[in-house]
Amino acid sequence: MMNPTAEIITIGDEILIGQTIDTNAAWVGEHLSEIGIPVNRIISISDQPGEIRLSLQESLNRSDLVLITGGLGPTNDDRTKKTLCDFFQSRLIPDPIILQDIEQLLASRNVPVNPLNRDQALVPDNCRVIRNQAGTAPGMWFEREGKVVISMPGVPYEMISMMESSVIPALKDVFKVPVILQRTIMITGIAESVLASRIRTWEKNLPAGFSLAYLPSPGIVKLRITARGGDAGAKLTEIDGLIHSLREIIPDAIYGYDEITLEETIGQLLMANGLTVVTAESCTGGAIASLITGVPGSSSWYLGSIVAYANDLKEKLLGVEPDSISRFGAVSREVVEQMAIQARIRMGADYAIAVSGIAGPDGGTADKPVGTVWIAVSGASGTGSELFRFGEHRGRNIRKASLAALNMLRIRILKETAGTRPKY
Repeated sequence: MMNPTAEIITIGDEILIGQTIDTNAAWVGEHLSEIGIPVNRIISISDQPGEIRLSLQESLNRSDLVLITGGLGPTNDDRTKKTLCDFFQSRLIPDPIILQDIEQLLASRNVPVNPLNRDQALVPDNCRVIRNQAGTAPGMWFEREGKVVISMPGVPYEMISMMESSVIPALKDVFKVPVILQRTIMITGIAESVLASRIRTWEKNLPAGFSLAYLPSPGIVKLRITARGGDAGAKLTEIDGLIHSLREIIPDAIYGYDEITLEETIGQLLMANGLTVVTAESCTGGAIASLITGVPGSSSWYLGSIVAYANDLKEKLLGVEPDSISRFGAVSREVVEQMAIQARIRMGADYAIAVSGIAGPDGGTADKPVGTVWIAVSGASGTGSELFRFGEHRGRNIRKASLAALNMLRIRILKETAGTRPKY
């Protein structure tokens, strides 16, 4: 089928009352678009049989593909499987392969199998069963009059595993979608509006069949290049050329591609050059350390952190001079540079990042409003710092400060390993 359309139905009262944020629909929508299947509608409904039947029928009247997440758990409030069985006029039968999957998974977690778990191995007799390698509820693939309905668990990592391993490859075979290639360029250290202004001419001159999307979040802007139709190899070559020309316009702003995180990029740079880093944090309260230690293998290049929130701990643990705090304040160039220097020396690393600021919502002054943050990076060649004004939202300030600190370190490493001294 050419030019199919899709709808997504997410099931669960917890979504409707705001207890759970529906990340499934966003993930599914993004990945369907990547294979050329546009999503026309996203619906969230309660786990009631009447709502499921009505929404499913309406979606099938409009679209060629309906993906459902949620309502497949082992408890009595999960009614999706029975409702789908009735909708497609089927009966539940045991699937020995699914039962074996469930038993093996629960045994690996040292959890006994109970009757509710065994019931999850009951599947409609006229569906294609989708094995769940990350959980106990299998997925179900139904077809009716050339249209496809796929039901998957609501647990995000189970749904994602199922989509990546089974559903997306199968959809590519069923729906003859045109060639669509995408590349995501990861950008930091530049506001979306400034970025758009700087690359305006480059964007205006994109070849026919190419489009650009801006996907901003605090501290990060993703630029997604999409190419449609034509020869895949030729399009990939064109994308590479476009990225090369973009790097000449914003050389320091691009830190990676295709969803790589800034902290993962930092790790690659440090590993490649046999270097280590430590952190000294005040207003970020360990957020930078948390980002770094979320990277597998970070223990080989990250030594540790000192979270010195109070001024006396800045003095005791980091050797910041009391006179500097009294004269310039804890949020100052003088203090943050001392934090970075002492952290590097005391913990024996090649580099140190230090952050001190006013995250908010209180504590700001006329000279240093909420969102004022000083960040320093110290290395063997010297110590440099920079003043940032992030805004009034505490969570965003912490996030932006953490990313800005990592980006300062990234640029420092790049310039020093390339044989040039960084400019602050």
